Amino acid sequence: MQRTIRTRPTLPFSPEGDDGLIVCRCEEITKGEIRRAVYDGMRSMNEVKRYLRAGMGLCQGQTCQRLVQGILSRELGLPLGETGRIRGRVPARPVILEDFGMSDGDSEGV
Repeated sequence: MQRTIRTRPTLPFSPEGDDGLIVCRCEEITKGEIRRAVYDGMRSMNEVKRYLRAGMGLCQGQTCQRLVQGILSRELGLPLGETGRIRGRVPARPVILEDFGMSDGDSEGV
């Protein structure tokens, strides 16, 4: 069971020179956006994922997960492993309901 971390940053948010650096290339999320998310209340990888979509792009976090973890742990003052890992999900695609039913030309009834 993953525990939820509720440690608040002690200082107010202050921009840094490298906040414009893109950390998640798939979703084009910057270091500054991730840092701001921490000050907005996000405390774990999955919270940042839901809040910013970091790790939801084509690479599914394979490229950015460690970078986001590093930023989170630094901002929260926690060890790297305490911020959690991105929870994988099965890909889903929209399906038209007609695909599950009979087409107009089917003669078999229900």
